[in-house]
Amino acid sequence: MSYVQLLKSVDMFSDLSEAQIQRVEAVCSEASFAMDEAIFEENSPSKEFYIIVEGKVAIQLNPFMSLGSAAARQKPKTIASLEKGQSFGEVSLVDEGVRSAAAVSLAETTRLLKIDRDDFMRLLKEDVHMGFAVMTNLATDLCFKIRNSNLMIREAMLY
Repeated sequence: MSYVQLLKSVDMFSDLSEAQIQRVEAVCSEASFAMDEAIFEENSPSKEFYIIVEGKVAIQLNPFMSLGSAAARQKPKTIASLEKGQSFGEVSLVDEGVRSAAAVSLAETTRLLKIDRDDFMRLLKEDVHMGFAVMTNLATDLCFKIRNSNLMIREAMLY
């Protein structure tokens, strides 16, 4: 099955040629998850980026995670619900630190394209023009998310 059209719809790949998109597709693998199944946990190692092919994903934070085992069992808060064509886990492409949130399937079947950081970075190093375009788009996306987070923090501080 070809995922070229889906990849073209992802902001990070918006400036890529058809041939470059096909090279990205070549490093993708598919993963499936059932309802309420964890795709990854908060504070787990970060090495993959995901694009939703089918289904729905919740991005969740547990504000009590660092307070110990009893507090960590508190129900996490959903901070974003994502659907087909949306992506998540992009920070792993820049930084191999731990995940800052969890991702959980919200559909009976959620199918994802998974891109491993090492494979992706190798691809971007092979084609520096593609690497520049992707990293510029990624930086733009992350700046947007930081601004939104800052607004939410400011609102929480004021109210």
